[in-house]
Amino acid sequence: MAEQGPSRKKAKTYNFHQEWENEFLFTTVKDKTVCLICQQCDGQCCTTGHQQGSWATEGKKKWHWVPKLQVPESPAVISGNQRHLPLEKANANTEASFRVSHLLAKHKKTFTDGELFKEAMLFASDSLFRDFKNKDEIRTAISNMSLGPATVVRRVELLSEDISKQVLSDLSRCEYFSLQFDESVDITDTAQLVVFVRMTFSDASVKEDFLTLLPLNERTRGEDIYRAFRTYATENDLPFQKLVSITRDGAPAMCGIHAGFIALCRKDPIFPAFVSYHCVIHQQALASKVVDFSHVMTVVVKIVNSIRAKALQHRLFKSLLDELDAEYGDLILHADVRWLSRGKVLQRFINLLPEIISFLKSRKEEYRELADDTWLLDLAFLTDLTSKLNELNCELQGKDCDVPHMVSAVNAFKVKLALWTSQLKCKKLTHFQNVDKMLNNISNKDSFHPENFCIHLNRLEEEFSKRFEELNKDIIEELSAKFQQVFELPNGVDMEIIDLENDIEMKARSRDKDFWGLVSRERYPSLSACALKVKAFFGSTYFCEMSFPQMKIIKSKYRTCLTDAHLTDCVRLAVSNYTPDYKAPADSVQPQNFTLYTNPTACVSTGHMISGKFNLE
Repeated sequence: MAEQGPSRKKAKTYNFHQEWENEFLFTTVKDKTVCLICQQCDGQCCTTGHQQGSWATEGKKKWHWVPKLQVPESPAVISGNQRHLPLEKANANTEASFRVSHLLAKHKKTFTDGELFKEAMLFASDSLFRDFKNKDEIRTAISNMSLGPATVVRRVELLSEDISKQVLSDLSRCEYFSLQFDESVDITDTAQLVVFVRMTFSDASVKEDFLTLLPLNERTRGEDIYRAFRTYATENDLPFQKLVSITRDGAPAMCGIHAGFIALCRKDPIFPAFVSYHCVIHQQALASKVVDFSHVMTVVVKIVNSIRAKALQHRLFKSLLDELDAEYGDLILHADVRWLSRGKVLQRFINLLPEIISFLKSRKEEYRELADDTWLLDLAFLTDLTSKLNELNCELQGKDCDVPHMVSAVNAFKVKLALWTSQLKCKKLTHFQNVDKMLNNISNKDSFHPENFCIHLNRLEEEFSKRFEELNKDIIEELSAKFQQVFELPNGVDMEIIDLENDIEMKARSRDKDFWGLVSRERYPSLSACALKVKAFFGSTYFCEMSFPQMKIIKSKYRTCLTDAHLTDCVRLAVSNYTPDYKAPADSVQPQNFTLYTNPTACVSTGHMISGKFNLE
């Protein structure tokens, strides 16, 4: 007589198969079978109540169990602790996975690094928690944290959505806002339009943050940029009535008179009257190009490239610098697209000039310019001037730089140019230390002609005045009249300015950082509105420029398959100042490793349903 199914199963040892989880509601934990319903390790539980069915035979030696679910009625199983404690632990694990996913995106790591992060935590836990009594519990909690690539992707999507909602919520309650636009190309040659927003609120506080990244997969004309942004604005219901300014670059697609993005926005009735101007930092960099010392830069770049072109020469030069205990250990390559590159290259070159001359002589390379006193003085002057331009550029960069601050820095620089010109005419080199040092080192003192340098300073001052004339005219000069014209304010704002100037109490608080938050909006309504609008102005496209390197790191040659949507999510998490709400998205998803018995037809455990369908989250 053939053996019965259960006795034959006990007589043999079987390896666990993953499909048994759906077929028999069992899994394996530490080489032990565990019931998914009652979480017991008793091998008899299946035959004593949970699964009352019948053994069926398929062929001569193949048995399988046909289960019929019967939820246990034991109070110990369905009590409150049994129902809620696993849920709390599962939610904690889910929230932890959200936090780790945010950290990975913040540091521009790949989605697959989640598993590496968990492996590192488990590896470190052997030492960190060696003497802890609950070491196994801690390691189990780490192991249960879901950090697979697909899970991290979903976490990043939800976190990005949460931050986007926070920004849009602030946009809806702010008083005024401005936008900055700039465009760059990613590793797959897709043009990406970056948009940042600056908002001012009723208490005069300011927030600056990432708004969106819009891919331009085909052309990048003004109408293409306008169409992409208009679609995004319509989908997210941007409050255009609060828009006061748009900061842009000088590309024809942005500032074209008829078909540029700004022109198309002005023609659209949904856009209010707003101010648009070229990025202050871009204008400063362009104005600096008027200083034409190509005869100096060409030689400097040629010498630097010749030293660094071949590996052997580069190693020998660095070895020479090390032997001579030079101030720097290497030369810097020049990159024209980098704002500070020219000044840094020249300063490094002139500091290492004796070592460079010595190295070139050892290689029997001759550059007549290095023995020309006039050329050396031009090199020193260009180094001093570009150093001062770099200082101005750094002052214009950074967060919380509004238009008044930036224009004040530019105007101060123009005054300094006039001062430097007058001092050079008198051969005073107080502010030109490299020229003074070079003049002491050269043999022919008569080669110093300061009037030639004054010509370049005058030309630079004229270029600055020309490029920043529009900004000064619209925002700084004739304050009250221009505010009425630009912002369509009623007459009387000039009277408010006079009242404020003679307000003793407000004069005492004039140096407070939140001064305009203290000004009474009831007493100075027009002036307060002016101040909030000006505070909302972006002075530059600094944030867009800052986000481009982040974008290129995220979408590198190793992640070319990253979609535009995921690139937007990753860039938002990497550059945003907002902190996502980890608990809300964690509560919105179904946690893994959670068992909850609510009805006699379903059982959730490790993401599986009794019916055999998967619901992984």
